[in-house]
Amino acid sequence: MGHNEQVTEQVLLGASAIRELAASLAVRPSKRWGQNLVIDANTVRRIVREARVGPADVVVEVGPGLGSLTLALLGCCSAVYAVEIDPILARALPGTVATYAPERAELLHVVQQDAMTLQSLPKAPTAFVANLPYNVAVPVLLHLLQTFPSLARGLVMVQLEVAQRLAATPGGRVYGVPSVKAAWYADVAQVGRVGRKVFWPAPNVDSGLVSFTRHPPPPTKAPREAVFAVIDAAFAQRRKSLRAALTDWAGSPAAAEVSLRAAGIDPGLRGERLTITQFAALAENRPNRRP
Repeated sequence: MGHNEQVTEQVLLGASAIRELAASLAVRPSKRWGQNLVIDANTVRRIVREARVGPADVVVEVGPGLGSLTLALLGCCSAVYAVEIDPILARALPGTVATYAPERAELLHVVQQDAMTLQSLPKAPTAFVANLPYNVAVPVLLHLLQTFPSLARGLVMVQLEVAQRLAATPGGRVYGVPSVKAAWYADVAQVGRVGRKVFWPAPNVDSGLVSFTRHPPPPTKAPREAVFAVIDAAFAQRRKSLRAALTDWAGSPAAAEVSLRAAGIDPGLRGERLTITQFAALAENRPNRRP
């Protein structure tokens, strides 16, 4: 039996079960932590299918909430590390799994922590699958990609606008800092759109599914921090030419032009035209750059 068939046969949480669980815990989704819980089992199945999670995978999930996605993930991988900042939900999750998937309960490991402070896990995660809180989606994704080089692929559900930004390519209207920084780590693509009615509470915007497959960083002698610094500088004034936008970064407009030309980049371009490889070359040619 393939892992997708296992998910199909599993008992997953629907809208009524999720509301009953919430009532039993006397909780409601928190705006503070950006909680919008998935209440549609078909959406959960779709996420796991698109994530291509298999029996050998160790999955890290951020923001499991009441466990709707967690249950589906447990049906097709070797372990799930569920990182939950809400102490009430973190304490309740093992009981939910014990009720709905007792044969898989030992595969669940709850980590009650802010994902942005997560630095290690007992096992190296190979996949990241999550319904991410809208307000921290990009920082969490970038933090986990940086912290866990073992993450080979994943799929996250985020606000549609964020999904479009993460997956944007150079020259596009929404291409920006999230697009370029994500490209340092992985090939990123938007693989679907999700309506509002599958959540509780329903958000005011649609959501998007974003997949990523890790690749090596671009070849450069510049450290990642230096590359990310020039990305930030270029997009801080995105309507200006790079010669003007990088004045502070380089020390002067003339110095910025020297660096740009050394990297083979037209100083009249804007940051939105550059690939991650070009930003890496630019960081490598910063004036007085320390080794």
